[in-house]
This record gives sequence, C-alpha cells and structure tokens, in this order.
Amino acid sequence: MAKCRKVSVPGKLPMKFPKKKEKHEKKHDCPTGCKCHFKKPGLKPAKLNSDCFVENALVGTKQVQKVAEATLPLTLFTALGVGSIVSVEVVPNLENITMNARIIKNKVVNIGLIPATITLNFLDVDGGLQLGVLNTTIPFQAHTDFPGACPEDNLTETPLEVEGIFTQEGVPVVDVAGITLVEGIIVKIILKTTITVTRPVIRDAHGNVCDLNPDRCKQDTDAPSFTFPGPDNEGIL
Repeated sequence: MAKCRKVSVPGKLPMKFPKKKEKHEKKHDCPTGCKCHFKKPGLKPAKLNSDCFVENALVGTKQVQKVAEATLPLTLFTALGVGSIVSVEVVPNLENITMNARIIKNKVVNIGLIPATITLNFLDVDGGLQLGVLNTTIPFQAHTDFPGACPEDNLTETPLEVEGIFTQEGVPVVDVAGITLVEGIIVKIILKTTITVTRPVIRDAHGNVCDLNPDRCKQDTDAPSFTFPGPDNEGIL
C-alpha cells in the first residue's frame, strides 16, 4: 500500500484545510421570563393653526404681611377664675389654614382663618398653678395695593410664614354670654407671603403682544361683592 507523504514546495507555506464546523441547534431558553426592550418614541412636531402663542405677562410681585388677631375672654380657659397669668403660648397650625383671595381693580384682598392652640399657665384665685388649653381659629385679613392688577388676572401666593406672635393680657372683653365685661387677652400673629400677579397675553411671530381679554380692567359702577366659604366645623377645632 502506498504511503502518503507531505510535499513541500519551496517558498510556499504548508496548506491547511479548514475544519468542518459542527452544527448546533439554537436554543431559546427564557429561565426568568421574557425580556422586552422598548424604544422611546421620538417627539413629533405639533400641528399648529397659527404662529401666535398665549403666555403669562408679569403684572407685579411683592412681599406683604397679614395680621391674624383675636381677643379672647379668660373664661374660655377656665370657669374657676384667674388670679394672675404666668405665661401664654400660641402654636399656629400653618398646614390647615383657610385662605380666600380675590383681585379687584388695583388691589388684592385676603380673608382667612389660621388654626392655633393657645396654652395658658395661670394662678387660680387660691394661688394654685393651673393649665388651660384652647384650640380655636384666629381670623386674618389683608388688602394690598397692587397698581395695574385687574379682576381676571392670575394670583399666586407663597405659603404663609410666621414673622412674630404677640399676646397681651388685661384687656376688657365681653364674656361668652355677651352680657358683662371680663378680663381677656389679645392674640396677634404676624404672617408674611409673596404675592405675584400675572396676566395671560397673546404674542405673535413679530413679538407684538396684546391682551387675551381687552376688557378685563373694565369695572362696573357698583362695588364688587364676594362671599367666601367658611371652614369645616365653623372654625371650632
């Protein structure tokens, strides 16, 4: 039987024959369930009917103060009588404020109620130290001059912040029955906020601006009148 031998040709590399590839079956295993990949949809240009836009123009912004004040008879804290007051603590609840606001011509008007817990430390008529706690709401109001503001403008106010709390004892006030004068205390809370008034206007492609409502600042001859809704439980906490 003839033997095969390698034949070498000068100047050439030995010939190599490619190996046969083995066929593998594709496996579709999903041990953890299906894995889906989603593409974010591209933005499509909006179809506009005109080249004008509605935007808000700034009428003005300013920081203002509001005053919450009430005069309370000491009989609300105790029915036994108060010899002398040791201390008064007022804790306002800013998260549950009831506030209503309206714009009239050149003015912003606010009316509201702020819940508060008033704690009174006092000596009774026998000299004993007593504690009286009253949960109530204290009314506040403010009217801010705002030249250029009109009734149909937009009003934005930042959350109210407390600037100071003041109390004064020895104030005569009508008792709960409304018959006689008794000793009371004044409670005053100074609040601050920033008022911003804006107005919707139309701007065209050339930069010209016109009011969305040209008659917004026209006011009837009669003074405007508003009735605001009251808080739950008639303000008694």
